[in-house]
Amino acid sequence: MKTIGLFTNNFSLYYDLIKILKKRKIPYVSLSSIKNIPSSIGVIITSNNELHDIKSQKVIAADAYDTIDHAVDLALQMLIGKDLYSKVFIGIDPGDQPGIAVVGDDILLQKINIDTPEKVVTVIKRILREYPALETLIRIGHGSILTRNRIINSLIPLKIPIEIVDETKTTPSQQIGRHERDSEAAAVIALLTGGKVQRRLPLEPTRGEIRNIQERSRKLTGGKFSISEKTAKKILEGSISLIEAIEKEKNYKKK
Repeated sequence: MKTIGLFTNNFSLYYDLIKILKKRKIPYVSLSSIKNIPSSIGVIITSNNELHDIKSQKVIAADAYDTIDHAVDLALQMLIGKDLYSKVFIGIDPGDQPGIAVVGDDILLQKINIDTPEKVVTVIKRILREYPALETLIRIGHGSILTRNRIINSLIPLKIPIEIVDETKTTPSQQIGRHERDSEAAAVIALLTGGKVQRRLPLEPTRGEIRNIQERSRKLTGGKFSISEKTAKKILEGSISLIEAIEKEKNYKKK
């Protein structure tokens, strides 16, 4: 298999790329020049400023994407050389900061974490564009029921089959960071079978979930105040974010 080549004079970007590639144990070759590129190089990762200096058709500008990991994922996609997959499974580990993983034809293509559940649908749309397949299936863990249901309801309009799977045994070792655990769990979830979602799911916050949101709002305001139960319900239903709710409450108290 061919290798990723790195070429950039942007030292900060170069350092970030090497850090990610070493962490993910992905082989690479550092290129001192773009003249006489070795035949073993299948794709080159560079900066957006240097992109047009490279004549190769397979080149990625790492700083043109939301994260370095995303750019590396696309470089690996180019190395694999697939324009169409037979099957793509998208795994989602639900929670306040969901983990997402993509498995295409038995190859782990991508693992990422999302800041909020509301951003999941945007990321899934991007994944559907980047990894076209004859068959695509979304699988989501059964935990964090309210957040899970919000995510599912946001994905239903995409008309991609969705399954809820038992994620009981998907939690990785506690020795790795939380974000990495979530994306690792999502990779396992992607390969599990579950029950098909037939319709939109109910959004009924429990008393405990409401109290948890109120406690989080109090911590974020330094103990100055906590949001109302009514507002906490709106947050849990996905109609407003916690930060937006706190800002509105601050503005209201100033009047």
